[in-house]
Amino acid sequence: MSHQTHPPGFKLIRRDQLLQEAEHDTYKAKGKLPEPTLCPDCGAVYHAGHWQWLDKPKDAHQSYCPACHRIRDRFPAGFVSLSGEFFVAHEEEIMQRIHHHEAKEKAAHPLQRIMAIEKTKGGTLVTTTDIHLARGIGDVLHHAYRGELEFHYNPEQNLLRVSWAH
Repeated sequence: MSHQTHPPGFKLIRRDQLLQEAEHDTYKAKGKLPEPTLCPDCGAVYHAGHWQWLDKPKDAHQSYCPACHRIRDRFPAGFVSLSGEFFVAHEEEIMQRIHHHEAKEKAAHPLQRIMAIEKTKGGTLVTTTDIHLARGIGDVLHHAYRGELEFHYNPEQNLLRVSWAH
């Protein structure tokens, strides 16, 4: 049996002890974008280190914001499943509440948007560009109407599935 020597300060660890990256989001910029940068789709401006709703700057660089990039790729970060008899009976009111919440969040956070709303066999599926918006929709509905609320987060994909039934 051969014995390997390691440089000072290095410790041998097993593969299962390797540290995992805390957050892996392919849609998050790997470095700072040039300022100002304008998203050609939505008009959001990258300034002071984050995307904001500002007046369109002259001579800005152009790059899609992470939300528009997700929308173009049809790759949501959040899925909100809505179902149940109460939902069916109050669908219009509930959808108005969801749109109101999205408008409020999007005004302050340009990357939080609803991508699509689709009817499914069991109810309705709302997809979002951001996990925080998906969680917020679930919280708003549970606060207003109660019902059953579940969250399933996948950190490897930075993906949140929310299920609300009532």
